[in-house]
Amino acid sequence: MKIAQQSLLYFLIALLFIQCKKEEKKETSEVTTENSIQYAKGLEIYKHKGYSLVKITSPWPEAKENFTYVLQEKNGIIPDSLKQFTTIQIPIKSIVVTSTTHIPALEMLGVENTLVGFPNTDYISSEKTRKRIDAGKVREVGANETLNTEVLIDMAPDVIVSFGLNNSNPTLDNLQKSGLKVMINGDWTEQSPLGKAEWIKFFGALYGLDSKANTVFSEIKKEYTNTLALAKKAMTKPTVLSGAMFQDQWYVPQGESWASLFLKDAESNYLWADSKGTGSLTLPFENILEKAQDAEYWIAPGDFSSLKEMSDSNPHYGQFASFKNKKVYSYGINKGAKGGILYFEWSPTRPDWVLKDLIKIFHPELLPNHKLFFFQKLE
Repeated sequence: MKIAQQSLLYFLIALLFIQCKKEEKKETSEVTTENSIQYAKGLEIYKHKGYSLVKITSPWPEAKENFTYVLQEKNGIIPDSLKQFTTIQIPIKSIVVTSTTHIPALEMLGVENTLVGFPNTDYISSEKTRKRIDAGKVREVGANETLNTEVLIDMAPDVIVSFGLNNSNPTLDNLQKSGLKVMINGDWTEQSPLGKAEWIKFFGALYGLDSKANTVFSEIKKEYTNTLALAKKAMTKPTVLSGAMFQDQWYVPQGESWASLFLKDAESNYLWADSKGTGSLTLPFENILEKAQDAEYWIAPGDFSSLKEMSDSNPHYGQFASFKNKKVYSYGINKGAKGGILYFEWSPTRPDWVLKDLIKIFHPELLPNHKLFFFQKLE
């Protein structure tokens, strides 16, 4: 009887040990959750207890690489299977970003005071951040491809958010070898208007402000979709030319590009909407003239600020009806204090403002009270 009792006791102990091992394994293995990103094609965010996973699946066009980052909350336990990836303690307290498109996200989340460095600060237009630059609170850190390693090591920001044109960036490699945390941001590869705007959630995750980022994006989405529905009421679809000459070739947005999708959503007939690709189409002047000489509107002719400036650059521009009728609209007029163009900085985050501008231009009766922000009529 005693032997039977001992055997039962050993069995129970063994069973308890096995159960404990199972529970321990459960705690240290990655739990799969749903990606919280809806529109952005190159960003995935997975929330877990004590940490988040941020995956950059399209860091640059046609990239075969992807990047995974672990954002660790205070006292969060990171599974062994994830310790190979860069781990960043959140919420971060200081940041260096390398694109002006990152500035609006910081400001809309209310964390612009954490920005401590930027390459070529003259490009930044936003008044809030310019005040911090003028006060010496944001340091120059070189250029994106040649960031100043010594300055950045001295600054020791919690994270450096950069971008890559390809898989070769020795500067970023050196910064990581120096112990700095570097994250690649691929917002610029997105083609849909809401896809670009949703990257505010990338920054929300870094600051533990996921809820606020979701709220901000939801409002932008609401404004965009409401404006899109309004555009459907348009009675006409005016023909549109875009782009300009550069070194004897004309560059127009391809039909699947971000810029082209705006023109489509604004209920216009963009003359190269059927072309394939997400970049720029390069064509000789004669082809453009043949197809677009009678186009009603000319949108985004480079960064010109007047019709005279355009004609001085190339007298052939005067052959287009849109030029003759003064229906040319440029994003090059609305600039910051140092000459940075607000369109480049803010349009990715506020696609609703872009769409409203275009509808005001093409269908003014639909938005009688809207004041143009990005695009201005050239005189």
